[in-house]
Amino acid sequence: MSNGAHALIQTLVNAGITTCFTNPGTSEMHFVAALDSVPEMRAVLALFEGVATGAADGYARMADKPAATLLHLGCGLGNGLANLHNARKGKVPMLNIVGDHATYHTQYDAQLQSDIETVARNVSPWVRTSQSTAALCQDAVEAIAACMGPPGQVATLILPADVSWSEGGVPAPLPKVTAPSAAEDATVAAIAQALQGEGKKAILLGGRALRAPALMAVARIAAKTGAKLFAEVFPTRIERGAGLPHVERIAYLAELASVQLTGLDHLILVDAKAPVSFFAYPGKKSYLVPEGCQLHTLASFTQDVQGSLGKLSSAVGADQTKPALQAPKRPGRPRGKFTADKVCKAIGELMPDNAILVDEAQTSGIMLAMYTAGAPRHDVLTLTGGAIGQGLPNAVGAAIACPDRKVIALAGDGSAMYTIQALWTMAREKLDVISVIFNNRSYAILNVELRRVGAVGVSDRAKAQLDLRTPPLDFMRLGESMGVASKRATSTEEFLAAFEHALRTPGPHLIEAIVPPSLTGLKLRVLPHLLQSLANLPPPIARALKRAIAP
Repeated sequence: MSNGAHALIQTLVNAGITTCFTNPGTSEMHFVAALDSVPEMRAVLALFEGVATGAADGYARMADKPAATLLHLGCGLGNGLANLHNARKGKVPMLNIVGDHATYHTQYDAQLQSDIETVARNVSPWVRTSQSTAALCQDAVEAIAACMGPPGQVATLILPADVSWSEGGVPAPLPKVTAPSAAEDATVAAIAQALQGEGKKAILLGGRALRAPALMAVARIAAKTGAKLFAEVFPTRIERGAGLPHVERIAYLAELASVQLTGLDHLILVDAKAPVSFFAYPGKKSYLVPEGCQLHTLASFTQDVQGSLGKLSSAVGADQTKPALQAPKRPGRPRGKFTADKVCKAIGELMPDNAILVDEAQTSGIMLAMYTAGAPRHDVLTLTGGAIGQGLPNAVGAAIACPDRKVIALAGDGSAMYTIQALWTMAREKLDVISVIFNNRSYAILNVELRRVGAVGVSDRAKAQLDLRTPPLDFMRLGESMGVASKRATSTEEFLAAFEHALRTPGPHLIEAIVPPSLTGLKLRVLPHLLQSLANLPPPIARALKRAIAP
């Protein structure tokens, strides 16, 4: 027989979980030692728990299977909470293994003792503290089944130190998994009738519906019925580029989202929820489905998306319909004054086939979707839960899951600082990641929000809370200090040269793009008034303004 730690790792490997992002402490040392005896498990060290959890998230999005994390007690789990929140919102499968004090030691309330289960339940629907070495592997099997879903979710297995070090562990086999069911015939018939009837129709896609096979099926349905295709605001993973259908993401700003959705008679949800405003604002709607619009759910989070779309395609007679697909298109090399938009244009012009874009660019990435629409096929990972600090860790996980693909991570300066330690892991693991940091020396998105929430008469003292100019952040030196080849770009030409070099050269690279905020001065002052006026404008004008603000 093995000790608990060895049997647990073997159970994980037998279930296909072969990567563990770690930030261990004393209580996890037997798990660390057991790694030597199970070489199939790759352990990746992170210098901060938020990097470990964000990396496990990015890994699962691209590998379509969970990774594990190894975290130290409730404090370590708490440090990783923000990116666990993002994973929960993205329905990403992940298994947290959180070490705890030995079962007989908890009665003494030692300095690091805490209620780990309460911390975990904020982000993890499945939580259990394993009470014995004999039961540990069966607990692990149930945790794995829970996190696999559908829907995918975060599962947290708490591992007391004595359960880990004691003998008597026996690896357990996974239970049989029941395949999810497709939509009921009656549901499909009702939605087919709505799509073939009068009125304006749209299909809102999320989760698994934004992968290529599902996109092609829904594109045929749209071509046959005239339905508009939308994606949720922040997709977990969306496949894009030439040869795939164009899917318009719902805008982050509720006023712009309302313009997109106005006039709809039917909205069909596929692995997505009804759109709501990201935040509440005085005098503005939270629920964004237009009044009078009938909401339909073709496939819920627990159902078979591809099978449901196949049934709907047959029901509307779209199986042989030719879908509208994006033609190959590059935006051209950028020239002139260096801005965040020029960075996005350069990425659209130069990005290689099969790249992975991790987008946490915030306001600096407004033009990214437009400039990459006809680029070679690629995947985009986005900030599903809105908790910043996801981008660089997600890129770590994506690069480990897909070592043959170039990963391009885009991050704002403020969000990059939340998990800047991810650069060290990129260097240690020699990951093929290009990290582009938009250094505009501002929490620019919060300057927009400050005006949208109606805060008036704001002084310089208040504005200083959103300003990052003093002292200035130096990302080039930060990157170099952690072993990442780093360059600073202050002009369009410098960025192009640095980006082309990074594309040619394997391994981690950082490019610090010194750019002005995308929304400043008159633009920033006018934006709230413009957004407020959209509801009163004729729809064609409102749609044109929406495209100008957020293409």
